[in-house]
Amino acid sequence: MKNINRLNDYLEGPGSRFSEFKFTFKVMRQFIKGFRKLHFVGPCITVFGSARFRDDHKYYRLAYEVGKEISRFGFTVMTGGGPGIMEAANKGAFDQGGKSVGCNIILPHEQNPNPYMDTWVEFDHFFVRKVLLLKYSYAFFVLPGGWGTMDELFETLTLIQTGILKNFPVVVMGKEYFQQLNQYLDFMIEEGTISRTDLELILFTDSVDEAFDHLSHYLEINYKLKMRRKRMWVLGE
Repeated sequence: MKNINRLNDYLEGPGSRFSEFKFTFKVMRQFIKGFRKLHFVGPCITVFGSARFRDDHKYYRLAYEVGKEISRFGFTVMTGGGPGIMEAANKGAFDQGGKSVGCNIILPHEQNPNPYMDTWVEFDHFFVRKVLLLKYSYAFFVLPGGWGTMDELFETLTLIQTGILKNFPVVVMGKEYFQQLNQYLDFMIEEGTISRTDLELILFTDSVDEAFDHLSHYLEINYKLKMRRKRMWVLGE
């Protein structure tokens, strides 16, 4: 396994000019590898969530149903490629006969790719991985998770708030888990640190049907997607 400490030397302050130059090219190589690997995976919907839930957990089962439904809609399921929620969503797509891909991260305690992906790519750095998870995605599902999931959720909301992403739907599933977060977002609105309009694209729900009604509205607006047969989407001309 790669030496993780060596991979993260770039966070320890200025290095030599040559080492900074080498690091820049290593990052560029990672991006190019990701672009080449994922270029033909098709329009994706990305599912985020904890790596710690086992297959008997209610949120694992929920993620599995989400993965199946994404495939029924004609999209590729993309995840972080690991276990838990990520595995469940990939497995749902896999069992449905849909496309299933992942962007795995190399960690100190190695996160092995789950076995339910058609293809995946591994990255050394979280920031490279997050760009790829966003770049090919038409929407996000966020299920219960820890620091990484919160990071992915709030970075996406920041991109929406600042107008970098437009009409990009986000579905947060697990209303009980996220109840206090939802309340805190209302508090932020009251305090004036965010606006009510900042949350128009985010839906808190436990219903898969409600989630896809929310997605359908914004997918039509943002990407000019049209229905083809039953629950199949194609890019408009």
